[in-house]
Amino acid sequence: MSGPQDRLVAQLVRIKELSGSSLRTLAREAGLSSSSLSRYLTGRLVPPWEAVVALCRVVGRDPRPLRVMWAEAARAGAAPAPRRNDLPADLLDFTGREAESALVENLLRTAGAVAVDGMAGVGKSSLAVHVAHRLAPAFPDGGLYLDLHGFTPGRTPLEPQAALGRLLGALGVTHPPADAADRAALWRSELSRRRALVVLDNAVDADQVRPLLPGAGRSAVLITSRHRLISLDGVPPVSLHPLADDDAAQLFGRAAGLTLTGEEAVERVLRRCGGLPLALRMAGARLRHRPGWTVAVLAERLHDTADRFDSVFGMSLQQLDAAQRRVFRLLGVLPGVDFDAAVVGALADLPPDRVGAVLEELVDAHLVQELTPQRYRMHDLIRQYAAAVAAADEPHAETALRRVLRHYLVQAVAHDRTLPSPDRREPAPGDPATAMAWFDLEYVNLVACFDAAVRLGEDEVVAELPQAMRVWFFRHRGTDDQARLLAAAAAAAARLGRGQQRASLLADLGYARATAGRLTEALTAYELAEQSGPIDTDLAAGLALRIGFVRRDLGDLEAAQVHFRRAHELFEEIGHRTGRSQALAFDGWVTLHLGRRGEAVELARASLALAEGPARVTGLVTLGLALASHDRTESLQALHDALRLSEQNGLRHNEAWCHNHLGVALRIMGSPEEALDHHRRAFELLEPLAEVQLEIDLLHACAATYRAAGRSDEALALLDRTIELARKLDRPHDEELARAAREVVAESGSGPRPARAAVPVVGLTGRGGLA
Repeated sequence: MSGPQDRLVAQLVRIKELSGSSLRTLAREAGLSSSSLSRYLTGRLVPPWEAVVALCRVVGRDPRPLRVMWAEAARAGAAPAPRRNDLPADLLDFTGREAESALVENLLRTAGAVAVDGMAGVGKSSLAVHVAHRLAPAFPDGGLYLDLHGFTPGRTPLEPQAALGRLLGALGVTHPPADAADRAALWRSELSRRRALVVLDNAVDADQVRPLLPGAGRSAVLITSRHRLISLDGVPPVSLHPLADDDAAQLFGRAAGLTLTGEEAVERVLRRCGGLPLALRMAGARLRHRPGWTVAVLAERLHDTADRFDSVFGMSLQQLDAAQRRVFRLLGVLPGVDFDAAVVGALADLPPDRVGAVLEELVDAHLVQELTPQRYRMHDLIRQYAAAVAAADEPHAETALRRVLRHYLVQAVAHDRTLPSPDRREPAPGDPATAMAWFDLEYVNLVACFDAAVRLGEDEVVAELPQAMRVWFFRHRGTDDQARLLAAAAAAAARLGRGQQRASLLADLGYARATAGRLTEALTAYELAEQSGPIDTDLAAGLALRIGFVRRDLGDLEAAQVHFRRAHELFEEIGHRTGRSQALAFDGWVTLHLGRRGEAVELARASLALAEGPARVTGLVTLGLALASHDRTESLQALHDALRLSEQNGLRHNEAWCHNHLGVALRIMGSPEEALDHHRRAFELLEPLAEVQLEIDLLHACAATYRAAGRSDEALALLDRTIELARKLDRPHDEELARAAREVVAESGSGPRPARAAVPVVGLTGRGGLA
């Protein structure tokens, strides 16, 4: 071990030895998740400094001598992080708050965290965004912004697990771990190598925020909430109060476009607005749009309504014409977070040229915020008011909402058709990068529309929308919503009497569950798909292949082989060369593990004779492993060819898979240390993908290689992680394999086993072709 990360790993392994505890017990005592500790002990992830401190405390050791080593490891393992800026635009008329801004900035620089609290409309979000923009030079890796929807009308607060998924996604982690503790650990680790400012807006309580806090490092977090979050350790609170009269008058004057004197009418307007920036801007905008009015007239009009928000919001509405007021009401029922002009056009059934003018008026009246050019949202208070007005005065709100749902479906289908897909012979004209960016931007709104469609009984939208998101979901597997959407869509397709569509949705649901490691649930979905009525041969062949994968990973190799051969027959029937090649390759894989090496080589070669491009990966890996103990040169050539194909086509899952099995082959060839380099690379590639099935495969294989290298502690850490995952996911076959291997490692101590051990029964997760 020579690199800084290797030296740190050696120290962490020594700490585990000193503790005398199992990995799970040590993790519990240190307040860590056992999966994260496993990654730290095997060098797959540099731990946050706070994790190193916690481990040292368990064994009563001073962590300070490790600080330099940890910093070197963090630098060595850190790829340059791209700058990210999700912050909404700063307000041009931000007024006052000098003392509060200075205090918040100082706390961010010193404590690295602050929580701004205050009543609705007092300007918490505006202050947070304003400070974040001012501090941008101090955080070169950018600013992240996330609305937690703690008090958004019609929305439940964002669960910490989903919030972590979105935050990790902002850092480029497209496949976050399924477990919330693992997500939090990965989030802290990602931030530890960056200097970023995270704005968590609109938190409902401390429990929602606590898992989202960064750990050690130079990143900082700025939280806003209507509640004072005093139970957040290490996060000082700053309470925001209504603006003082001088600042309130200045803001009101700027919004009105006037230089105001200290007349009594101004004081009455300020009292009516209660020092709340939102109300002051709206009142000022109302006066600016009525040049014939005096401040006294405005004060009188505001006085006529008992509730100050009703008076300010209602007066802002009065400056609009009938069409503009109608759009405002309808925006109160719009699902999602933000919107563009096209969505408003669908909502109000207006032509594009009319929509732009209406939105300009709403922005001028401060009823709508323009976050970025052509992207809009409403303040929570205003959205709540708009929804109340719509409930009272808009009889066609539901019809308008149904138009929006259909609009999003049409847009999703159009963008999806431009994306390349294994089962799509020719994508529609268009830029795939633009289409993926659209799905990234609209994802939260699409999910909100889906939920609205379920609520309204719009089965057409419910059944079609997840299929239109299929390619996006394939590239972003592991989202918290995917299985939920697919299950509801399959039920809708059944109500519509669409057996083929139901089967296709259930097949996708099974795949989503399989990649999450939930094999029994995946098998149930696949079998329900087969029972959905008459389905075409293409889908039947794909289902046979996928059932074979699940049977293989459950350890039932004979049943898996039956399904792979059935898939081959069906693909042959419809002349599907790629499908045939995949079925032959997986048949060869199972045959190899059933002990028939020669037959496995023949099946792999037959697969390669049919396959082209990245579809060759599975056959090449199968061939490489089948030859590992007989022909080193051809074996390594095949495996490196598979890896090169995966890299050339951007198939990160296949890259990880190929590296892992290069490790397996090299271990069989008697080169365990060289093999470990490939296993480590596989884990590095897997980290942002976080597919549990692939992780289990890698854990089995890497543990065997560590044992062959005489490194029992690392092997035991990986096997403990495997057992933990298998128990959590109800995977008795994997748990049995890991426990048996653990007994062998524990009995053999640190002595290496024979280098040319037989190929272990390790599940295959081939992601090329139709897998």
